[in-house]
Amino acid sequence: MKLASLKHGRDGQLVIVNKNLTKMCSAQVAAPTLQYALDNWDQVIGKLQDLYQQLESGEIEGERYDPTRFASPLPRAFQWADGSAYVNHVELVRKARGAEMPESFWTDPLMYQGGSDTFLGPTDDILMPQDEGFGIDFEAEVAVITNDVPMGVSADDALNYVRLVMIMNDVSLRGLIPGELAKGFGFFQSKPSSAFSPVCVTPDELGDAWQGGKLHLPLVTHFNGNKFGEPNAGIDMTFHFGQLIAHAAKTRPLSTGTIIGSGTVSNKLNGEAGKSIDEGGAGYSCIAEVRMIETIRTGQAKTPFMKFGDYVSIEMFDNNHQSIFGQISQTVKQY
Repeated sequence: MKLASLKHGRDGQLVIVNKNLTKMCSAQVAAPTLQYALDNWDQVIGKLQDLYQQLESGEIEGERYDPTRFASPLPRAFQWADGSAYVNHVELVRKARGAEMPESFWTDPLMYQGGSDTFLGPTDDILMPQDEGFGIDFEAEVAVITNDVPMGVSADDALNYVRLVMIMNDVSLRGLIPGELAKGFGFFQSKPSSAFSPVCVTPDELGDAWQGGKLHLPLVTHFNGNKFGEPNAGIDMTFHFGQLIAHAAKTRPLSTGTIIGSGTVSNKLNGEAGKSIDEGGAGYSCIAEVRMIETIRTGQAKTPFMKFGDYVSIEMFDNNHQSIFGQISQTVKQY
C-alpha cells in the first residue's frame, strides 16, 4: 500500500496512491491524516487496503497523481532521529581530517535527534539566507516510520514495529557542522528542515527488496541533471533498521509516528572507498563524500557545495524500473 499527504493545514490530508504512481484518491473515509492512521492502525488498515485495491483495479477512478501538491508523508512528526548506518561514510569523514575512527563505531551506531516540526514537501525549495559559508549539501537516505516501540526492545523484535518506509533528503549545512560539534552539544543550526519522498509504503509493497531490516535497491541521486550516485541501500549498511530502532529505544519508548533515518547511503568498492559513476563506481549520496575522497587523494577538496539555482533529485526504482516512492526534486533558492 502507498500513502501520501496532500498539503492541507498542519498535518496534511491523507490520500492513497496507486502502485504505478499515476493516480491518487482520498482516504478521508478511513483516516483524515497519516498520523491518525498510525495512531489507529488496527482499526483503519483494512479500510485503507480496500481503498488501495479499488484504486488499483480501477473501481475508484481517482485523480491524477501530482507530487507538487504533496507535503512530507508526515508534515510534522513527534520524533525524528537520524542514524549513521553506513560506517563507510563515517570512516571517510574522519579519514579526510586525519582522525582515527573508534572501534565502537562498528558496534554502536551514531544517532542524533533532529527537528521534526517543519519537514519539507518532496518538491519544496530548499530556502537559505545565504549560499556562501553554509556549505549546503543533500544527503540521500532511507527512513522508516514506526508505531509505539517499547523501551529496551531487541534489534530483532524492533523490526516488527516498522509500519512504513520512505526515502529522504537530509539537508545539511557542512560549513556550520564543525563549529556546532565543537561545542559538544550536537547538531542544530547545521541540520535544517529535511524533505521526504512523495509517497511512503508498507514493507510488503517492497517484496524481496525488504530483507533483514534493509532495503536492497539502489538509491539514485541526480545533481543539476547529472547522475551523481546510485549506491545500493542494502549493501555496506552496518546497522539494519532494527538495530537503529533498538538504539533509539534503549532508554525510552518511541511514540507512534517516530521517523528513523538510515544516514547517508554509501557503498565501498572492492573494500576501499567508493568511486564516482564515471570511474565505474556507484557514485555518492552527498557532496561531502566526494570532497572527502578528493581530500584523501590530493589533499584538497575541489567540488563546491550547492549554490542558489542548483537542484537535486532523489528516487528509488524497483527491478522493473518503476519508481517506488516518487521523486524528491528540490532547488536551492534564497530565503
